[in-house]
Amino acid sequence: MSAYKDAQAQNDISRNVRQYSDLDLFFTKKTVGSDVNKVTDIQAVKRSLRNLINLNEFEKPFHPEIAGGIRDMLFENMSPIVAAVLARKIEDVIQNFEPRCRLVSVRALPDFDRNIYNVTIEFYVVNAPTELVDLSVMLERIR
Repeated sequence: MSAYKDAQAQNDISRNVRQYSDLDLFFTKKTVGSDVNKVTDIQAVKRSLRNLINLNEFEKPFHPEIAGGIRDMLFENMSPIVAAVLARKIEDVIQNFEPRCRLVSVRALPDFDRNIYNVTIEFYVVNAPTELVDLSVMLERIR
């Protein structure tokens, strides 16, 4: 009986489900001790999506297939058609390589004045299917 209580004490979620966690890529230090912080659940999935979107081909060691070709699209002439293709590529990379989220919609809106795309991604995290999560990412080309 005590092992069951120990397992529940380590879980931050109110119900007993699998908790997602990743390293904090900003490498901030915990307040107690000298360990690196970790991000959990919704924040971990958001960071993973942002990393997937920014990943180029052959950037992930031993997994060259994980890429969306999104950065290549940023060098095309800005138009609503390119924005639609960009949104479709983002949908494909999320559906193929992120099993922790259930995608609802992806919108890419071009901002012609600043030469950027404002991308809005709406999704549900598999562990928390009642909360709709909104992620906004600004995509701009970098030389």
